[in-house]
Amino acid sequence: MISNILSWAEEDRPREKLLLKGKAALSDAELIAILIGSGTRELSAVDLSKLILQSVNNNLNELAKLSINDLIKFKGIGEAKAISIAAALELGRRRKESETLKKPKITSSADVYETVRPYLMDLQHEQFWVLLLNRANEVIRPQQISIGGVSGTVADPKMIFKAAIEHLASAIILVHNHPSGNLTPSQADKELTKKVKEGGKTLDIPVLDHLIFSDNGYFSFADEGIF
Repeated sequence: MISNILSWAEEDRPREKLLLKGKAALSDAELIAILIGSGTRELSAVDLSKLILQSVNNNLNELAKLSINDLIKFKGIGEAKAISIAAALELGRRRKESETLKKPKITSSADVYETVRPYLMDLQHEQFWVLLLNRANEVIRPQQISIGGVSGTVADPKMIFKAAIEHLASAIILVHNHPSGNLTPSQADKELTKKVKEGGKTLDIPVLDHLIFSDNGYFSFADEGIF
């Protein structure tokens, strides 16, 4: 009978071990065993995974170079299991690649404008966004809060701070666009800015600025000293 993960002693089950001790507690072979699910009559999934790793001197970079045809040469590794291994390694490569991208750092209102430009340029309706920042004022991510019509959009402070808390932001910057190109803040813009700023003080998530965006320029509450 094929040795299946569910038939192992609990302390030897990689899935249970991951749940109990966390993913960092698992060896490379145990992680691969989760991907392939089962071994052969002679080898458990972990033992089979160790065999595969030994063939590349336990080097994950070398393992990633193996083709599907290379992997299915191992007894107990069919096409589906080989594809699972290849897909997992490709995800790891893409993650490493994305980590090398430097997070934009906000040092001025011009930095804010350039960061949100790809999201707000050429829009014919209003959108409200927030830039979530870490302690170094680097952008964790831009987060869309709401979409409105040609003349306005409603931004709920609860949704703004929900996004900030979920991503552990240390500070935020508010941004919304005026499709008309008029950069004069409305009374509603001023009131929302004040309301969110007060909420930020309570939650210890300071609001650093509120930018009104247009295709041809911007208005910064902070730069204009009305913040």
